[in-house]
Amino acid sequence: MIRTATPADVPVVHGLIRELAEYEKLPHEAKATEAQLHEALFGTHPAAFAHIAADDTTGDPVGFALWFLNFSTWRGVHGIHLEDLYVRPTARGAGHGKSLLAELARICATRGYERLEWSVLDWNAPSIAFYESLGARPQDGWTVYRLTDEALAALGEGVRKPRQDRS
Repeated sequence: MIRTATPADVPVVHGLIRELAEYEKLPHEAKATEAQLHEALFGTHPAAFAHIAADDTTGDPVGFALWFLNFSTWRGVHGIHLEDLYVRPTARGAGHGKSLLAELARICATRGYERLEWSVLDWNAPSIAFYESLGARPQDGWTVYRLTDEALAALGEGVRKPRQDRS
């Protein structure tokens, strides 16, 4: 069973993010708080969206997909960037991951989005095999770059911050 996340799901999603960080051997990188997650998903201007995979028998959450819109200047339409897809190890193989991706593909088809994209760690052979079994293909010739922490601050140093509306 796949359903759209609700505000009551924030603690569950937060916990699943922590589990994913452990699985990816990067627990120290998962710094988001429940409050930040709530604001991102359900605040005045939501920046992300989430779906929950629940066990068909118990209804207990066993996985999630967290995503946001991207935009293709070449195609001229939005797409979905899947930030995180995670299914608990005890629930893998039951179709939850495929169902989450199918729901995102359905959203793309319904809304006229032309891309569903995500990244996968090079060492994660089980996930790579799963994605390729669905017809997904790696994008050769592209390397992901990222600025964080000190490098981000150094590059942004001296750049004026937007003024806050004082009305």
